This record gives sequence, C-alpha cells and structure tokens, in this order.
Amino acid sequence: MNRRQFLKTGTTAAAAISLPINTIQATGSPAAKTAAGASTTPAILARYTAEDHRRRLTRVGICTQKIRQCLRKHLIADYLPAQCVFNMGEYPSCKPWEPGEYDEQELDRLKDHGIQLIHVMDEWNDRYGLFGGNKLTAVNPAGFRRFVAMVHKRGMKILAYASSGYFAGHDPDYRKEWSRPGDAIGGWWDLPRCSPASPGWRAYFLPRMVQILEDYELDGLYNDWGYVPNAAKQIKEPAQDETAAFMETPQYDGAMTDLLYLIYSEVKRRGGIYKIHADRTNEPLTGGLKVYDYLWVGENVGNADGLREATKNHAPYVVPCIQGTSAKVEGESEHFLHSIPYMQFPLLQGGRPLTGERAVIPIPRLPGVQEKGFYRKAWEYYQAHPNGPYIYGGWDPIPPNAEMRPAHARWLKKYLPLVEDGTWAYLEITDSDLFAKPLPKDCVASAFANRDLHLVLANYGQSSQQIETADAYVPTDDLAAAPAKRWQLPKRSLRILRYSV
Repeated sequence: MNRRQFLKTGTTAAAAISLPINTIQATGSPAAKTAAGASTTPAILARYTAEDHRRRLTRVGICTQKIRQCLRKHLIADYLPAQCVFNMGEYPSCKPWEPGEYDEQELDRLKDHGIQLIHVMDEWNDRYGLFGGNKLTAVNPAGFRRFVAMVHKRGMKILAYASSGYFAGHDPDYRKEWSRPGDAIGGWWDLPRCSPASPGWRAYFLPRMVQILEDYELDGLYNDWGYVPNAAKQIKEPAQDETAAFMETPQYDGAMTDLLYLIYSEVKRRGGIYKIHADRTNEPLTGGLKVYDYLWVGENVGNADGLREATKNHAPYVVPCIQGTSAKVEGESEHFLHSIPYMQFPLLQGGRPLTGERAVIPIPRLPGVQEKGFYRKAWEYYQAHPNGPYIYGGWDPIPPNAEMRPAHARWLKKYLPLVEDGTWAYLEITDSDLFAKPLPKDCVASAFANRDLHLVLANYGQSSQQIETADAYVPTDDLAAAPAKRWQLPKRSLRILRYSV
C-alpha cells in the first residue's frame, strides 16, 4: 500500500484524556507510522519480554502504592515530543524557495538531534499570490513535494500550515462577509479572521484543506487559527455570513469546536496528526471534546513562570515555546525547567537561517507596505551578522542564543526515556511516600514509571534547596554514580533521577 492510499484509509486513534489520580485510561495521539506508511508497533507491544513487563508493572505498582495525590496522571501513548519548526526560506521573496543540499544536511542534523516531527510555517504557501497561488497552495509545488520526500526518507513526519481562521484580505477569493467587521491583523500581514460560524468560509476552506493532504502526502496539518476565546472577544458584531447554531458562552466556543472537530476527524481518518497553535496560554474551550493531538503555546507571553503555571494543567500534549522577543529567561536550561516536570518539551526552531529579507520585498497587492516588526529587526541583524549566529524562526530572540540548540539536544536525550509508550506519568506530586521530608517551597516533583522509574525534581525558587527521597536513586546524567537519597538543587534548576533498585 503506498503512502497516499494509506493516508486515505487510515483509522482514527484513541483520544488523549486527562485523568484523575485513580482513573485508568490511556492518553495518546494517532498511531505512529514509518516513512513508508506502515504501522510501527510500540516496543511495549512488540518487544517487551516477560521480565520487561514485570519491571514495568512493579514500578507502576510502586507509584500506585506511594503516590496518593498529584495534579494530573497520564498513560503515555504515541507521543512525539521532539518537534521542530523548519524555516524553508524567505517569503515573500523574489523567487520561490527551492530545497537543496543545505536542506538535506539540515534534515540530517535534525535527525541526529533526535527530531521526530517537522512542521513548516506560512512560508510554504503563496499567501501574497506572488507566484500564482494563494494561502492554501504551495509557493513551489514540485519543490515542496521533494522536501516532503526528504523528510520522509529520514523517518520523520511533516505537517504543513493550514489556518482555519486566517485568510489573506487582499486575495481575490476573500469575502468580507466571512469576517466580523474589523477583526483582522492589518498592514503587512493583512490577515482577517474568518468566522468559524460562516458557511461560506467553511465551504471555501474545508475542501482546499483536504486538497493539501491529497496533493503533498503530508502526515497531517498545523493550524495557526487566530483563536480568540468568547470571553476575550472585543468585536461583538457578527460576520454578515454567520449562522448562530451553537450555545456560545465564556466557557464554551461552540462554532469553533464544531469546525475544529470536523478538521480533526478528517486528519484522523487518514491516520494523521493535527497540531494547533493558540497564542499566549490559551487552550481551546471545547467542553472536553478532543480536537487536536498537540497544542503549541507561548506566543506573546511575557513571563516564563506564568506560561508554566497557566498551561501545566492543559490536556496533553502541550508543546511550549517561550517567545524570545517577549519573555526573558535566565538561560537556555530554563526552557526545560518549565516544561519537563509537566510532560512538555520545547519546540525547536531550525531549517534555513531566517534573514528577514521578507520584510523588504515589494508586494504588488499591498503597494508600499513593508513589515516593520520582528522581520525588519531580523533583517537588520542578519546584515550585521551574515556569518551567524543565526535566527531560525519568529520565536527566537534577537540576538539568538547559540547554546539553545545544543541544550535542546542534550535535554531531549534525557527526556525521551521518560515518555516511552506505556509510561504512567504522575505530574506535580502533592501527597506521597516518595520523600523522607516534605518538598521545600517552590520545588516540584513528578514521576514517570515504565521499565524504569524516573523522578523529576525542579526548583523554581531563587535559593538552593535540598530534597531527600525515601528510596535511593541515581542521576541520569551519571548512572555510574553511587545511589543516594539527598539531592541538592541549585536555584532555578532541574534534575532527573532513576530508581536504583
């Protein structure tokens, strides 16, 4: 069966569900596939020996007996935490980007890094119609197919941007009646939000979204949908083409839920992955209905601690990305301090160096308009630093932190063993017998139980703390170390331990 046929006939996978401490139910995203499209059975089903199962059940039993209360509990399945936004090139541009040897080498680097999932942003499409397309078609269709094949050749998956909310206001196909009056990002972006309750927008967008999956043999879609919760909407006047079919409340976004679920169901029917982006710390208010596999958060958040606190109880799987131009951190390790204890892992920015040239490219449909924000600053930085260090995406700080990518690779290697299929995760443990003394103020502990039992300790305070465990552990960064029960945590630090028995 070829890849396209597989995607057409794929089945829907089990939903990811948040669990109370005593509930037993699996969480998961769609079944993992190899690059050729065949099913990849997790090790717990295909290769665990009786001794492997005994070790796992014993360690899960320890947590069951000793952990009485925690923030959330999950059974991990089909989780791909190693995700990278790949910058394909500048857009708008004088000529279409073309995948080449640099992209081959970068994909090799990302594969060696441990990346499992690539997603490409808006530059894959022809938003401004410079090359005869639009926001739902590729700048270079043949080139994009080659790039997709390059990703699949390395066993990684790829998602492409397809917004269910934003469309180009200057596009000949756009209809003002799809949007609430004034509900748009203007200027260089020129992106009105199209109402999820507009029948006309649905009829236009949905078949073209399906066509993206048909045309490029992708593993799914990424939706930057311009989410504004009902409670935060400043514009109350409905779109001219809007049908009020659902109960819309501050706690439930009815039309949005309906539209996202239709999209999600189609992606799942093909065995694919659906990732959405809700800026700041937003989680879609769907009344508990599952409408995504991964949720990217962090845009425009000014405080990393606030991002952690606001998203730590979101449904799985959360992909945090601290926006470098908005939130300041004390070092690259803070990205992992805020995420790993809550079964999250940061998004990596990669691909081609982002030059920012897109800020100065003329756009015939928007005469005289130029981008004067991030991309303009990126262009100025690149002119001054043509040999790097480079910016790779819109969430990188200017100037970039050259240590972020090596740190991401180091922490990823530590994180992946914690989140293998079949792992029970106990996040933010609040009542247990795992510790000889109560946890100090500003310290958090989470446990991950599979064949090995891992304990994650985090100190979010500004002073060093000592944690004493009831049993002996070894640090995962030095497994040959003598087992110990006392652990020093410097301020703003993270340690991962492994049960020594």
